[in-house]
Amino acid sequence: KHLSFLPASMYTEIQREQPDSGNILTHTDIDGNPDLIKPKKLLNPIKASKSHQELHRELLMNHKRGLSMESKPELQRVLEHRRRNQLIRQKKEEEEAKKLQCPFEKELLKRHQRLDQLEKEQEKQEDQAPEFIKVKENLRRTSTVPGDEKAV
Repeated sequence: KHLSFLPASMYTEIQREQPDSGNILTHTDIDGNPDLIKPKKLLNPIKASKSHQELHRELLMNHKRGLSMESKPELQRVLEHRRRNQLIRQKKEEEEAKKLQCPFEKELLKRHQRLDQLEKEQEKQEDQAPEFIKVKENLRRTSTVPGDEKAV
């Protein structure tokens, strides 16, 4: 039964004419007998709901546009934006507070920095000095301290 030489329309007609001996109830039996109840496909209540259809439509549109499905919800994005702006404002206020210090505080800060520099320079000079000078200075300090206590 090689029917490859027949056109497609004739091939389908031949298939309809040949009864299927394996099935007792074929498709033609259900259509032909009015006493039989025809089965209906059950509806999925989730897919039938309007909200599901709208969500599905929105997801398809986002996919077509190329928007990421994993993007954050709008509320979360707004909250993060506000937090970021608040942190930036706090940093700016702190910087302005530092800039607007009173002249007395500025002068104290300058003097403190100068003293630190002088101490660092003295330490460098002491490190470069020969060891016998360091020992001599230590002896002077120790010998003057007991003499001052006796005088008091």
